Amino acid sequence: MTGAPAAHRAAVCGTPIGHSLSPVIHRAGFAAAGLADWSYEAVECAEADLPGLVAGLGPEWAGLSLTMPLKETALALATSATDVARATGAANTLIRRPDGWHADNTDVSGMVRVLRDAGVGTAPSVTVLGGGGTARAALAAAARLGASTVTVVTRRPAAVTELGAAADALGVTLSGVAWEAATAAFDADVVVSTVPKGAADSFAPVVAWRSGTVLFDAIYDPWPTPLAAAATAAGLPVVSGLDLLLAQALGQFEQFTGVRPAPEAAMREALHAAAALR
Repeated sequence: MTGAPAAHRAAVCGTPIGHSLSPVIHRAGFAAAGLADWSYEAVECAEADLPGLVAGLGPEWAGLSLTMPLKETALALATSATDVARATGAANTLIRRPDGWHADNTDVSGMVRVLRDAGVGTAPSVTVLGGGGTARAALAAAARLGASTVTVVTRRPAAVTELGAAADALGVTLSGVAWEAATAAFDADVVVSTVPKGAADSFAPVVAWRSGTVLFDAIYDPWPTPLAAAATAAGLPVVSGLDLLLAQALGQFEQFTGVRPAPEAAMREALHAAAALR
C-alpha cells in the first residue's frame, strides 16, 4: 500500500474503489478529533487479493473498511466476529486486536441509526427490495426494529432462498414477493430498497404510499432517485445511502480509534461537501 508513514493507518478496500467517499469521512474525523498521526486511504483490492493484503499489514494498521466484493471474504479472514457479522455472513469492518482481526458489520447498526433518526421506533412490518448483501444487513436491522416477518421482493425467486440462512440466524421469517407484484408490498412501516440504480424507478409513479411509511433507498448517486422523490412528494420521511455511508463510518471510526463518540458533525459536513461536488 502507498502513502506516507503514519503511526496509525486505516483504509477502505474494494473494487472499484476510486469513487469512495470513505476517505473524506474518516480524514475529517481524524482532524476533528485531533488525531494528527492517523491516515486513511482507498485501496483497490479484488476478492482473491484480500487474504494476502491483510496478511501483509504491519502493526501500524488499526483497521479496514470493506466494500463490495470483499465483505464475505473479510468475515472468513477474521479471528473473531460480532454476532451480527456472523448472522449476516458479511463484514464491512476489520479491527486489529492483539489476537488477530475482529470482524463487524456496521451497516446494520448504521441502518438502525438512520431509520431511528427518521422517526422509526419499532417497525413490525418491513419490506426489502433486493436479495444481496445489503438486503442481509436490512434483515438484521429489521430484526432489531422488532420485525418478526420481513417481506422480500426480488427479481430472482432463488434469492429469497439464499437469504434463508441469514434470516434463520436473525430470528426472522421471510415472505417472498415476485418483482411484478412489488407495489403491493409497499404497505409497510419501513421499505428498504437495496437494488441498483434504475431498478426500482418504474415503481415510483404507481406506488400507493401508506401514511407513516419510511423509505430507505441505499443509493446516493444520483439523488434523489425517482422512488425517493415520489416518497418525498407523498410527505414521507426518506433516508438515503449517503446517510447510511456516514452512519456506518461512525461505528468504524469509533472502533478503529477508540474515540467515542465520533465527531459526527465534522464528518457529516465533509461528506456532504464532497458529495455536492460530484
